[in-house]
Amino acid sequence: MIQFQKNNITVFQSALYMTTSAIIQTNEAVIMTDPNWLPTEIEEIKSYINRVIGDKQLYIIYTHSDFDHIIGSGAFPEAKVIASKQFDENPNKEDSIQKIKQFDQKYYVNRNYSPVYPTVDIVVSEDGHKLELDSLTMTFYQAPGHTNDGLFTVIEPHGLFLSGDYLSDIEFPFIFSNYNDYVNTVNIAENILLNHHITTHIPGHGSTTQNLQEIQKRINDSKYYLEKLPHDNGELERYLSLEYPFFEGMKSIHTDNKKMAKENV
Repeated sequence: MIQFQKNNITVFQSALYMTTSAIIQTNEAVIMTDPNWLPTEIEEIKSYINRVIGDKQLYIIYTHSDFDHIIGSGAFPEAKVIASKQFDENPNKEDSIQKIKQFDQKYYVNRNYSPVYPTVDIVVSEDGHKLELDSLTMTFYQAPGHTNDGLFTVIEPHGLFLSGDYLSDIEFPFIFSNYNDYVNTVNIAENILLNHHITTHIPGHGSTTQNLQEIQKRINDSKYYLEKLPHDNGELERYLSLEYPFFEGMKSIHTDNKKMAKENV
């Protein structure tokens, strides 16, 4: 379904985990993030792309290498891929593909394309890396912590902040890589708000917002959680259950987060 549409921005939302795929149109290019999940959803995204692409180049920004975010990659072989250096050099590429295959096997899913790990055309290896496209500028920031290969993207002059699996209104921080990295990445997000004129935030899971107070709240919520986590004796569970409607389904991740935070601090 289309979660958000305004001017040149369209955000599709999967039925699974409220996962988003953002599409931004310019005069010379179409930019997309993380095409996902189910075959019918990817077909809908592809149909939309086919309607608007004309003779423009398609770019796909992969925010990180979790299998749910690369699951649609094989459906867009013509795209130029943008991702972090860590994404490109990921030693576990085959694991990501195996997870896609396991998902499809478990739920009897047939796809009309073969899942592939994306081949990166434009590798982002440093903070502040800029890519000029037509009348817009994309600025990239390394965003490790959730995974070690995360990527933030700011698209100007549209004021877009694409945050991948950070700053969700539906998920508390999922720390799969490193606690201290995650803390630093949230600080980078706050600096992005200070140094760029952000008007629209699109997370990898959850709702697109154009409310600056809501964007700041998402940062504050992450900072609060990360600050309390290493010393949590159970009090965070009540906070999380009130703040996140699907907390029961994520409770085991909170338990794992606590272990990781205590190891890293």
